Amino acid sequence: MTETVRAGGCQCGAIRFRLEGEPSDSSICHCRMCQKAFGAYYAPLVATGEGKFSWTRGTVKYFQSSNHVKRGFCADCGTPMTYEAADGIGISAGSFDDPASLPPVMQFGIEGKLPFVDRLHELPERHTMDDIDKAPFLGDIVSYQHPDHDTDQWPPESGHSRHSSMESKE
Repeated sequence: MTETVRAGGCQCGAIRFRLEGEPSDSSICHCRMCQKAFGAYYAPLVATGEGKFSWTRGTVKYFQSSNHVKRGFCADCGTPMTYEAADGIGISAGSFDDPASLPPVMQFGIEGKLPFVDRLHELPERHTMDDIDKAPFLGDIVSYQHPDHDTDQWPPESGHSRHSSMESKE
């Protein structure tokens, strides 16, 4: 029997990880701490469970968000990476290369659930390119985000800088 291996990382590619084996579950947390940590209405997390988790590139930076929880993130691009407590490690679901393979099966922290979250599916939908007339830059946009697979090197030698600068022009 072949063990499932999943990989992922941050948006800039400085941090990569690997999870061997099946996670215990995938969930979303609505608590206010998770909302702030992810800058979102809720935090999608995958509990590593009995799976073997390892960092394969880079080192995360941590913020101790409470007396029991620390949260790992990429210091270069800010991508939320982990929720770590005595009961285990949760990995941000969106940082997996194939997040669709890990649909949530549970909701936590519902006391902080925002009232409109259950109706998000009712909102009108638009494809990104539907806005090309109002945002013509979309026609030739080039993503500098790390691709959804492991790479030997990132960024590419011929490529771009991972970092944006707000330096004044001389």
